[in-house]
Amino acid sequence: MMPEFRLARLNDLQLSATPSAAIGSLALWLVLSGIARGLLHLPLADALIGALAAVALHWLSETLHQLGHARAARQTGHPMIGIRYWGVLSTSIYPSDEPALVAELHIQRALGGPLMSSNVVIAAAVILFVLRLGSTTGAVWWLAIFFLLDNLLVFTLGALLPLGFTDGSTLLHWRGKQ
Repeated sequence: MMPEFRLARLNDLQLSATPSAAIGSLALWLVLSGIARGLLHLPLADALIGALAAVALHWLSETLHQLGHARAARQTGHPMIGIRYWGVLSTSIYPSDEPALVAELHIQRALGGPLMSSNVVIAAAVILFVLRLGSTTGAVWWLAIFFLLDNLLVFTLGALLPLGFTDGSTLLHWRGKQ
């Protein structure tokens, strides 16, 4: 079993991370720095700082997605107890002694994350619109685009793909058991 490090408590959730979360963050920072430098032609310092800001926005997005799951889980009466960060993603943690739940409750909890992320997409679109009205360009503009695309493609649409570890897999599994 991979070691897990406690990070903090957020309301009633224990936040923890595996070492792969640090490795994933570093890899994401390097890839985004390369994109900022190579495709956006940002100076090296701007590329490094902008990519670090993008990594922070990615983890904020991941946490908001999980808080959507936590809210939905609380509404079912079977709440989460934590969030475990790994790689560049995370997992909802439920009590190990949780009783068997009906399919509808699993589905409700699984939908909470993508629904929250879709709301973040809407907020990010509004932010982009306001930035465009103000003729904002440069790193701030690209960070806003990254924030929108990360939430749309990874945490909303991507989460619904049945990849074995996503909300889409949970939905597919429990849909047939209703």
